[in-house]
Amino acid sequence: MRARWRHIGLAFGLLAGLAACDDQTLAPRQTDVPPSARPEGLIPPEPEAPPRRRSLASRDLETYYASVQADLLAQGLLRTDGGGPDTPFTDTMLLRNFERIALAEEYERGAGLRPSRGELGRIKKWTKPVRVAVEFGELVPEEQRVKDSNMVSQYVSRLAGISGHPIAMDGSDTNFHVLFMSEDDKAEIAPRIRALVPDVNPASLRIFENLPRSIHCLVIAFSETPGGYDYGEAIAVIRSEHPDLLRRSCIHEEMAQGLGLGNDSPQARPSIFNDDDEFALLTTHDEMLLKLLYDPRVKAGMDADEVRPIVAARAAELLGGSS
Repeated sequence: MRARWRHIGLAFGLLAGLAACDDQTLAPRQTDVPPSARPEGLIPPEPEAPPRRRSLASRDLETYYASVQADLLAQGLLRTDGGGPDTPFTDTMLLRNFERIALAEEYERGAGLRPSRGELGRIKKWTKPVRVAVEFGELVPEEQRVKDSNMVSQYVSRLAGISGHPIAMDGSDTNFHVLFMSEDDKAEIAPRIRALVPDVNPASLRIFENLPRSIHCLVIAFSETPGGYDYGEAIAVIRSEHPDLLRRSCIHEEMAQGLGLGNDSPQARPSIFNDDDEFALLTTHDEMLLKLLYDPRVKAGMDADEVRPIVAARAAELLGGSS
C-alpha cells in the first residue's frame, strides 16, 4: 500500500510541472531507430496463483484432535509400552483373539461402512511382496512429511521382521499406499484412490467423500483376484491434522489391519485391535497375531476349521503352552 501511494504522488508532481510550463514548446526526445516488431504468438506469462493456505476447518480439526489425544492420555490410555505384567494373556486367549481379529470382518465386504454380522470368515493375507510408499496432501508441512515418512519406514521394517513376509518401502512399484491427507485435501482422496484402483467398488469409494471426524484413519485392502482372499493392493488414509502420537497410532493400526488383521475385538488385550484406545502402538500380543497369520502353513482363504489346529499349535509354541 505504501508503494502504491508513493507512485501516485510522483504522478501528481509531474502534472504540476507541466501546468507551470504550458507556454513553452515541448520537444519530445526522438530516435531514428525503428522499434522492433512484437514477436507473433507471444503470450504473456500467467500470473502465479497465491499459495494455498490451510482452511479454518483444518485448523479446527487440528485443535479437536489435540484435545482428543490430551484427554486420552489424561485417562492413562494410548499406552506405548506394548503390554506388561498387568496385561497377561494365554495361548487360549491368543487363539480366541486371532479368530475374532483375523477371521471375522468389521464391515461387510464391498459394502462400505456397513457393519458385518460378526461371523467368522476366511483368512485374508498377502501372498506377494508388499511394497509401501507414502503420499502427502499439498498442505502437509515439510517437517511433518519427513517425520511421517521416517515413522512409516521404521514400522515397515518392524512388520517385515515380525511376519517374515517381504515388506519394504518401494516407490517405484507400490501396492500399499499410505496417504496423509488434511481436510483441505479431501476432494483429492477419491480421485486418487480411483487412479490407484480403477475398478474400486463405488461403496468403498463413497467412504472417503465425507469422512466424519470420528474416523481418525482407515485402510481398504483389495484382493488380488475378484472375490478372493489374497491381498494385492491396500490404501491407508491418515488425517494429517492428528498430533504426533495419534498419527503414529494410526500408522500402526491401519498398516497392520491392511496386512490381514482387519477386525477389532473388545476382548483383545493388550492390543491395538480394540476400540478402547488403551494401547496406541503394536503390542507383543499383536506381534504374535502377525506371526500366526503369516505362518507359512496358514493360507489365504482358509476357514476357521482349517486354520484352528495350525494356529492353536503355533500359539502354544509362542507362549510356552500356557492356557
